Amino acid sequence: MVFGDQSNLFWLRLLKPGFRHCFVLLELDTGWVMLDSLAHWIHVAIIPPVSSGDLASWYRDHGYRTVTLKCSPPPNSAAPWAPFTCVETVKRALGIHRSGIWTPHQLWQFLQIGKKS
Repeated sequence: MVFGDQSNLFWLRLLKPGFRHCFVLLELDTGWVMLDSLAHWIHVAIIPPVSSGDLASWYRDHGYRTVTLKCSPPPNSAAPWAPFTCVETVKRALGIHRSGIWTPHQLWQFLQIGKKS
């Protein structure tokens, strides 16, 4: 999970600095899949195998915040309706069905609370 400060769209400047965008990296046996939901497309990329620690360090070294987590299967029910944003893409990819998480910073806070419990 990666959080950044990209603000090439004017309305993103309204969001908390450092939390204007987020995307997710999903680990597979053969490497990583990056899902980066942008305003004009979803950028999907394959990243060769590397440890989660090395990958997180690379992003942190480039000015991003990262969260490493283990995913559990989501509930077998429809996720709550929400606008299609980078946050919603990440929530769906991770199986998070929590409503009221609209911004990257809210998602960061939710994940930090989950890591403490």
